[in-house]
Amino acid sequence: MNKLVKASLAGLMCLSLVACSSSSSSTETPETTTPSTASSEGSTVYEAVGQGYGGELKVNVTIDNGTITNIELGENHETNVVIDRAFPVIAERIIEANSPVVDSVTAATFSSYAVKAAVADAMSQAGLEAPEITMTTAGEEKPATELDPVTCDIAIVGGGPSGLAAAIGAKQTNPDANVILVEKLDILSGNGKFDMNFFDLINSEAQKAAGNEKYTVNQVENFKADKAESGESPERIEVWANEANELDAWLREMGVELNYNYGGTNHLAEEDQYSGEVIQAGLEKTAYDLGVDIRTGTKGTDLVMTDGTCTGVTVTNNDNESYTINADAVIVATGGFCANKELLAEYAPGYEVMNTSNQMGATGDFVKIFEENGFKMENMGKMSVFANIIVPRRDLTGGADLALLVNSKGEILDNSASGLERYEQMVAQEDGATYYLTDSTGYDSFYRIRKHVGLGYYSEGATLEELGEALGIDGATLAESIAAYNEEQAALGEEGTRAIDAEGPYYAVRVEPANHMTKGGVAANEKAQVLYEDGSVVPGLYAAGEVTSQTGGYAQSVVFGKVAGENAAASLAE
Repeated sequence: MNKLVKASLAGLMCLSLVACSSSSSSTETPETTTPSTASSEGSTVYEAVGQGYGGELKVNVTIDNGTITNIELGENHETNVVIDRAFPVIAERIIEANSPVVDSVTAATFSSYAVKAAVADAMSQAGLEAPEITMTTAGEEKPATELDPVTCDIAIVGGGPSGLAAAIGAKQTNPDANVILVEKLDILSGNGKFDMNFFDLINSEAQKAAGNEKYTVNQVENFKADKAESGESPERIEVWANEANELDAWLREMGVELNYNYGGTNHLAEEDQYSGEVIQAGLEKTAYDLGVDIRTGTKGTDLVMTDGTCTGVTVTNNDNESYTINADAVIVATGGFCANKELLAEYAPGYEVMNTSNQMGATGDFVKIFEENGFKMENMGKMSVFANIIVPRRDLTGGADLALLVNSKGEILDNSASGLERYEQMVAQEDGATYYLTDSTGYDSFYRIRKHVGLGYYSEGATLEELGEALGIDGATLAESIAAYNEEQAALGEEGTRAIDAEGPYYAVRVEPANHMTKGGVAANEKAQVLYEDGSVVPGLYAAGEVTSQTGGYAQSVVFGKVAGENAAASLAE
């Protein structure tokens, strides 16, 4: 990644850290006149439009005597945590090639297509020969090249929450350590950048302000009690609890503030701002500031094992250049395999039929490598299924204090089913469509729904009949079904939940369940050291996050990423 892109990304990370509470999943900039002549003779700015993931995306393209000299992002409705990271990369590629016929940014395919199509439109406006842009438009294929090996102290494979935490933990423990982090996608932060909730956090400033005594008084012991039956070893629970106790302070040192505790260990950045965008911006900025050598578009392909010790990793980058990174310690943080249907069919048969809410890089690249080397694998068939993702966007939804599932006939379905049973119930409907429905009280009860309604993902209706019409389903039957439901709740009295509001507005969106995380993976001990099948430590090798067998989620990935980095750095002095 060159200095221009690094500087652009660093600026975006700073903006993300101080983002106001009104931040949303879109970028808004004033429109400009089309075209507008710049001050230099022959240089003209063209406003052009492409179709992205969220609809129209506008860019301002400066063309000077047939050369593309600048591309600025205009009004768009792309997911902010993607476009903020991807736009500097795709813009640089186009400017360097003087053409939109370049590789798309991995993990931002639709946004890349929109930018490339818009630039082609600007070229056409300028009277230049404009290439036809499709979703598969890519740059010229590069010949395979073998580069000389490089050497570092610590090599980290994976630039998600655990990989970035590992890099930071390593540099904070040993500032002189040479740390290389490779990430196969062109942008960092994995699925963490999308997450609303950061849970399993204790002793936070937000919990103290909320008077949450369970997790601010005797909180370490309470946390350990919570996790006693989780399936983690007592040693890992001990480390997990102690690290969770210090995690809020560690994040705040980076400028990451999680200021809203909405019960238990759950945290948002603010009452109306997702935690993930702030946490991941802070981790990325800190890793760069500490001097971590971050190489995006670089995939780990194998481990270098020498007499049972891990001594490095082989990689291949976007330029089709392969090389070995020799290292005293290697940390694998490549995530799970929710996006790999073949692995799902092998290890969790049946689950491969579902979509995933996880990011496209969760393909289990090191699963077979671990097995081939005789490492211990645990819980490979264990899955975490999220009950409702929006169709077709795949955003997580839900959380209202009351919501119902309804089908296209307007009939209420069982909302208690989970996992494969829930999926089978939904696909069994006449057209395979199921809708998540809530009311004004439900809308007020949970930020995620308010955000998605504001972004236009939900259909709305002042009455249930109007809602049915907006959804294209039987509104009359829907109203009858809700009336019958309300009568049942009234008959139950205090034993019931609550009735749907008698007056609108009402909200609904099409949903399906999805594979959210794979819970199995390579076994790692309390120091995040990878284990052989006999339980002995693999010298030189650490792992953290969803690539391991772990019972928690986002925060646990950050915790054991940090632990891996600290222990790997400490091992350098041994």
